[in-house]
Amino acid sequence: MRQIVVTGGGTGIGRAVAEAFAAQGDRVVITGRRKDVLEETAAHLGPNVRAVAFDASDPAQVQAALDTLPAQVDVLVNNAGGNADIGAVPPSDLVGVAAAWRANLEANVLSAVLVTTALRPRLIAGGSVVSISSIAAHRGGSGSYGAAKAAVEVWNLTLAQDLGKDRITTNVIAPGYIESTDFFQGGMTPQRRAALRGQTANGRAGTPADIAGTVLFLASPAAGHITGQTLHVNGGALPGR
Repeated sequence: MRQIVVTGGGTGIGRAVAEAFAAQGDRVVITGRRKDVLEETAAHLGPNVRAVAFDASDPAQVQAALDTLPAQVDVLVNNAGGNADIGAVPPSDLVGVAAAWRANLEANVLSAVLVTTALRPRLIAGGSVVSISSIAAHRGGSGSYGAAKAAVEVWNLTLAQDLGKDRITTNVIAPGYIESTDFFQGGMTPQRRAALRGQTANGRAGTPADIAGTVLFLASPAAGHITGQTLHVNGGALPGR
């Protein structure tokens, strides 16, 4: 029975990932800032899922949470994050710009770096780290959020070298538009939704289950020789080559 840690596991993609691991008999710890949301999710997903609340971008909180996290970790999924610009008032001066950039860097980059560093001694040989990026890292127009997700992908290259000696794989998934999440905080219009679907080759939006299935693959023995990669899951909205 594997031990799984999923940051940002209370809703959306993180919840779907936790549910997928639990369904195959793994023990899952979901983390996030909202204790009530985490506990509700854990109760819904069953006895294999446990909630631990802390802010992954806060070093002190990460350190304090270690006593409640598994002593050995087979799979770490760095899903915590989001676009801090959504719903925020655009900055009007340099102080505001700096704060806005820090918010996205802390939420998306620092959270993954801190949790991975803290759990590094507990990652078992042959384990996996999977981090969630975004199609925004490869397109313009998303400001500090896209830059933060791009930083996660570059950091992953170093991480793969560092962990490779212990046969720990580390990869990134970059989703396109995913429906049924809180990412857009209710700000998605029908016109924008239709436009995003229209950019795909298969004519549909992604789902949290699409990403969860990809995480399961990357954390499986079938992906044991895949590391240091960014896998795009976007229905062809951003063609690869």
